[in-house]
Amino acid sequence: MDQLNHYRQIIEQSLLELARRRPANPDLEYKTLFDRQDDSYALVAIGWRHTRRIHHFVVHIEIINEKVWIQADNTDLDIAAELERAGIPKHEIVLGFHPPHVRPLTEYAAA
Repeated sequence: MDQLNHYRQIIEQSLLELARRRPANPDLEYKTLFDRQDDSYALVAIGWRHTRRIHHFVVHIEIINEKVWIQADNTDLDIAAELERAGIPKHEIVLGFHPPHVRPLTEYAAA
């Protein structure tokens, strides 16, 4: 299996595992969204909090220029560390939710 397909598999499996966890709010559910053509993968929370509609990204990951970009991580986990443990090296992970000037100060790729 080539490297990008391996990364796709890791990302999808990681998001599926997160989706199996139940949100603290029983009126919410998690849905995975996998766009393999554009290499965009997400876990979204959908439902209600009292009378307020909830529909937001819990995690959003893209593969851009052969790097794994974490665009959103709204979890209490460290998604980058989870992906690293699953086999994606730090130098292939970009914390896209940080401004470009901050990324070089992280342990991960700047871009």
